[in-house]
Amino acid sequence: MAKEKDSKQPQKAAKNYDHGDVVLRFDKVTFGYAALKPLLENATFSLRERAKVTLMGQNGAGKSTLFRLIAGEIEPEEGKVNIRTGATIARAMQAIPRDQLDLSVIEYFEKAFKGKVYDIEPRVKKILAVVNLPSADLKKKVGEFSGGQQARLLLAFALIQNPDILLLDEPTNNLDKEGIERLTKFLADYEKTCIVISHDAKFLNSFTHGVLYLDSFLKQVEQYVGDYFDVVIEITRRIERERKENVRLERDIANRKDQFNFFAQKGGKMRDVARKMREAIEELESQLVDTRKEDKTINHFMIPVQTFENSELPEWKIVEIKGVSVIKNHKPVQKKTNIVLKRKNKLLIKGPNGIGKTTFLELLANGKAKGAEIADGVKIGYYKQDFLNLDFEKTVYESLAAVMESGSEETLRATAANFLLTDAILKNKVGALSEGQKGLLCFARFILQRPGLLILDEPTNHINFRHLPIIAEAVSKYEGALILVSHMKDFAEKINFDHTLDLGEI
Repeated sequence: MAKEKDSKQPQKAAKNYDHGDVVLRFDKVTFGYAALKPLLENATFSLRERAKVTLMGQNGAGKSTLFRLIAGEIEPEEGKVNIRTGATIARAMQAIPRDQLDLSVIEYFEKAFKGKVYDIEPRVKKILAVVNLPSADLKKKVGEFSGGQQARLLLAFALIQNPDILLLDEPTNNLDKEGIERLTKFLADYEKTCIVISHDAKFLNSFTHGVLYLDSFLKQVEQYVGDYFDVVIEITRRIERERKENVRLERDIANRKDQFNFFAQKGGKMRDVARKMREAIEELESQLVDTRKEDKTINHFMIPVQTFENSELPEWKIVEIKGVSVIKNHKPVQKKTNIVLKRKNKLLIKGPNGIGKTTFLELLANGKAKGAEIADGVKIGYYKQDFLNLDFEKTVYESLAAVMESGSEETLRATAANFLLTDAILKNKVGALSEGQKGLLCFARFILQRPGLLILDEPTNHINFRHLPIIAEAVSKYEGALILVSHMKDFAEKINFDHTLDLGEI
């Protein structure tokens, strides 16, 4: 049985990282949702006050589960999660609970506190400024805010509690440049412990002190201290060192086994030599390191375009947008436009949060957008940022099969595998997938669906940064009509747009 060698942490110290008492400790924690499939096995690590760390790990490694263990929402099967006596914890949730959507902003934030808060209004205004919602109507129902604005409310709900341990899961999703800058400054100045899951490397490197690396193959949490980029390089180098060492050991073991077999067939003293060689082989095998695997990157792919009567999508207009509704002073206002999208035409929609981008895309995808018309018979591939257009109760296999009009099961499984959706994952319900896996599922569905129009609303959210260049390439080469909303400048710059519609300027 292979053993893991003792880990060596980067020695680069980080400001304030080693200051203060221990506020969180995992002591030999084991946890898993399914029998014989643990996410953690005897995981041990600790964090001190004022530590600001990134939680890294492969897709599906259990990062969100680790957050739930820290927050006390679930209990470990073995071991213990120790929180310093009196320490408070707040976690930014993924979605506002349905039973709270009818609450006003003030009523929603009152739920962040156990008792009555008499200065709640100024505190709410202050924290909303941090998440770039300074002009939000405090009497407005939270369910009436856009998806991006609701994401900011969720973040603000955690921040306003000023907890001793702050847990943030992809906090930059849906944040524009100014919003990210404000959040970065807030976290840099935050005097308490913070753990962040994010794929935004630049954001992480601006304030974190180190990394908790959750390895889904070893079921362990490794702790690194230092600059985020340096830690990522160190992890990569360590994996390569261990791989090379294993190759050397395996070569040595193979040679010794050949010698062992030779001497074992001899009689007399040669058998004693063979016995000693067998002991040497066992010792070498004990030095093998369990193979670590970093996230695989998806293979290059193309999104095939819809055909009509055995021909390509017609050259005539696929989408015509003569008008669009935007939000001005909290009220919808219809604005005139003149945009026609044909084959290979791409439209980038821009504008501040709350202006109506997501609402317009949803109405367009459902054929209800006033002033916009999609040609008859055009199949629409819709990437909805909250994935609520997916049936969470279907299995992943059923979700893919539902959009595949033609093709074999082999085609379906091969397409799924390209997006790291293994045969085991195909059996899971869509609702059980991580957010990143749901995003990859959407692109797998597009390949099987062959749409004539792609509508993508923040398709980079939750997606591993390794996959983004490949997805950008596929989107750029797509030969149907495309409409995109994205706050990720680097992603959008990789796509050649024929039209740009800024809802904040029309």
